Amino acid sequence: MDNSSLPETNNDVSREPETREMLLNVGPAHPAMHGIIRIVTRLDGEQIVGADVEIGYLHRGFEKMAETVDYNGVMPYTDRLNYVSPLINNMGYCMTIEKALGIAVPKRCEYIRVILSEISRISDHLTCVGASAMELGAFTVFLYLIKAREYLWELVEMVTGARLTVSYCRVGGVKADLPDEFDQACRKALDETRKVVAETHSLLTRNRIFVDRMSGTGVISGDEAVSYGITGPFLRGSGVNYDVRKDCPYSVYDQLDFDVPVGTQGDNFDRYLVRMEEIEQSMRIVEQGLQDIPPGPVLVNPETGQPIPASEMPASEMVDQAKVGNIPVIADSCAVPGPTLEGAAKSQHANIASDEKRVFLPPKEDTYGNIEGLMQHFKLVMYGHGIRPPKGEVYFPVEGANGELGFYLVSDGTGRAYRVRVRPPCFAIMSALQKLLVGDMIADVIPTFGSVNMIGGELDR
Repeated sequence: MDNSSLPETNNDVSREPETREMLLNVGPAHPAMHGIIRIVTRLDGEQIVGADVEIGYLHRGFEKMAETVDYNGVMPYTDRLNYVSPLINNMGYCMTIEKALGIAVPKRCEYIRVILSEISRISDHLTCVGASAMELGAFTVFLYLIKAREYLWELVEMVTGARLTVSYCRVGGVKADLPDEFDQACRKALDETRKVVAETHSLLTRNRIFVDRMSGTGVISGDEAVSYGITGPFLRGSGVNYDVRKDCPYSVYDQLDFDVPVGTQGDNFDRYLVRMEEIEQSMRIVEQGLQDIPPGPVLVNPETGQPIPASEMPASEMVDQAKVGNIPVIADSCAVPGPTLEGAAKSQHANIASDEKRVFLPPKEDTYGNIEGLMQHFKLVMYGHGIRPPKGEVYFPVEGANGELGFYLVSDGTGRAYRVRVRPPCFAIMSALQKLLVGDMIADVIPTFGSVNMIGGELDR
């Protein structure tokens, strides 16, 4: 056969193969993402060499809405910053207004706020760990942790009447005391939660597949985390011992004994361990709170700072009880005007929000006896619900489930805030996501993003 007619072939196997970078779009419909995130990754093989993180905004407009309603009217909006731990948001916002007013809430109220905030923190960590495990294929763990979260949400519902959007705190306290059966129900829920946490440790913490996926991925040093402004479990996983509850103590946290867990490697596995230990520490705080909580009122008049006696039922609480048909509870009660119902006791004419001087306030029996009279009273007198912090600015931070949650307020002396700004913990973490991903494999996007615990409501405010 004449081989001269065959095409020539290049048998030089020593030549380097040609490689080209590939762009891979992750999100917004990717199953590992939580709806509003898109990451354009640049890959060299399976390794991420570049990442462009795009946060899709839902345009909630929390900060601007908070500037258009009175101070207590902002409360439902705070729930939606983080629906898994709304009670922490409630508490942080109310304490900011209370700092501006220069008032202190009753000691019993402080304990109630702390107990419910820590229950919210546990719920948030259970959700984060469970969702992260599910995204890696550990669906059983997700079911276990959501079961434990259900125990806690039943407690929240028992106290607030809602599971997610609770709107429980008030400027000056909380809207209602703990029910009599709360102590026993709470201790039982914590016992069941501890069992689930132990099961999770047995399924994940020593699971070779889980440990290998989490260890050495999403690494960030303590100095780098600080430079990004990262706080919370994410920062503590990098070895930085900073917790607002310890370093800037508020409420009664300085009277409670708990530890702040920290990691060493700054990777996804350390952040997992930190969150798991924080669940246990939060349960310690709740148990101490149940043991030490004193009797007394749970609400003060935000204008005077004087407590409303616990033996007297605020008018707002009577209305809530009547709505659910609990007439025997209110039959023998004496209605006490709440902070939003005391405008008529002031110098009336100066507070009437009308240029028309022929207007008059409705009779007291109409104000407290029918909705029309109450609405008329509100329109004429209750501009700002009676809460008017003095002119000035104030900032107050609390330890949210994902880190430092701070509210900045500028008051012009009226019934509405002139400026409201929020420091959301997730925002700083998301700003570092690009750095966390570069150098890892494309499969590592899932555990790294899960450890961020991105909350869209916090980001888009």
